[in-house]
Amino acid sequence: MSLQISNNTKQMPASAIRKLVPFADAAKEQGVKVYHLNVGAPDIKSPQCAIDEVVRRCASMHHLSYTNSAGLMKLRKGLVEKYYKKIGIDIEVPELLVEVAGSEAFASAMQIAADRGDEIIVIEPYYTNYQTFAFLNGITLKAVPTSIDNDFRIPDISEFEKLVTDKTKAVLISNPCNPSGKLFSKEEMLAIGDFCRRHDLFLISDEVYREFCYTEEPHFSAMNIPGCEQNVILVDSVSKRYNLCGARIGCIVSHNKDVMAAALKFAQSRLCPPVFGQYSAIGALDTPQSYFDDVREEYIRRRDCAVKMLNSIPGVRASMPYGAFYTIAELPVDDAEDFVKWMLTDFRVDSQTTMVTPAASFYKTPGVGKRQVRIAYVLEVPELEKALDILAKGLSAYCSR
Repeated sequence: MSLQISNNTKQMPASAIRKLVPFADAAKEQGVKVYHLNVGAPDIKSPQCAIDEVVRRCASMHHLSYTNSAGLMKLRKGLVEKYYKKIGIDIEVPELLVEVAGSEAFASAMQIAADRGDEIIVIEPYYTNYQTFAFLNGITLKAVPTSIDNDFRIPDISEFEKLVTDKTKAVLISNPCNPSGKLFSKEEMLAIGDFCRRHDLFLISDEVYREFCYTEEPHFSAMNIPGCEQNVILVDSVSKRYNLCGARIGCIVSHNKDVMAAALKFAQSRLCPPVFGQYSAIGALDTPQSYFDDVREEYIRRRDCAVKMLNSIPGVRASMPYGAFYTIAELPVDDAEDFVKWMLTDFRVDSQTTMVTPAASFYKTPGVGKRQVRIAYVLEVPELEKALDILAKGLSAYCSR
C-alpha cells in the first residue's frame, strides 16, 4: 500500500495568485523578463526608519529568542499610541495582538467566529485566501454578488438578508477591497454594521489597504460603527502600509474580550510572531506623513495609467478602483486562466512577457470571473506602460490564433 497524503490536502484550493508562478519561473530560466502584475508586492521603498531599526537591533544582538506570543510590548503599545489613536481608532493594548501578517489574523478571526459547518457571508469578488482558510476549517462562504458593470457597487442590504441561516456567524469584508479596489462608503459600512448587530453576527473587517484611498472622503473603519463594539474583529497588517510585505507582521484587534482571549490561544500555539519583522514594524511607526502622501500620489498616477491603457485595448473593460492598488479587467477571451498561462509559456516581445492573475478564484459563484483578470499596478509608470503594452499585444495575438 503506497503512502497517500490526506484528502483534505488534495482538495485544498490552490492560490489563484501564485499557482501559475512555476510557469513564470520557467520563462525566467529561459532568459525571459516577466513583468509581475499578478502579486500585490509593490516596488515602493520601505521607510528607512524601519530598516534602520532592524540594523540597530542586529548590531547589539547576542541571540535571537522568542518574544511574547502576543508580540513585543513596544510594538503593541506603539501601534495603539502612534498609529490607531492618531487615525481615530480608540483602542487599548489588551485589545490588540500581533499576528503573522494579515493572513494569520483573518484565519484566526474566521475560526473564532465560526465552527465547522457554519457559514460566513462575503462580498464577491473577495481575497482568494478567504476561501482557502474557510476550506481548511470546514466553513462555507456565502457570497453577495457585485459586478464590474457598476464598479462593484454594494447591493442593498436585502441581498445580505437572503443569505442568513441559523448557521450564519459572520460577515467578512475587505475595505478597500482586494481584488476590485472597491472603497466602502461610511453609509455602506453603517448598513453592514446594523445588519450584523441585528443578526448577532461578527463583522470581520480586513483593512490592510486603509492608507490607499483615492477619494476626498476618508476611510471609515468598522471599529467606528456605533453599537458594533462587540461584533467587530479588525484585521490589519504592516505589509502594504509600509511596504514591508516580507516582514510578515499584522494584528488582530477587537473590543470583545472573548475574541481576544481566543486569539491569544491561537497565538500561543504558534509561539511568537517573526522577531525581525516586529523590529521593522517598530521602526516603521516613526514613518513621516510625507511618506504616505507621496505614496498615495504615486499610486494615483499608476492607477490612472493602468485603467486608461486597459480600457484602450479593444474588447477590454477595466473598472476604476478607489482604493488598494488593484483593478479587475474583463477580457475578450473565454478562459482568462488559459490566456495568462499562454502569456507565460508562448508569448514574448523582445524576450519579455507580462503576468497577471486570473480572477475566477476571487468569486464564489461558479462561472463568474472566468473572463476576468486582476491587475496589480505595483510598478513605476514607465515599467507599467511596458507591461500593459505587452499584455495588449499578447491579447491581440491570442485572440487571432
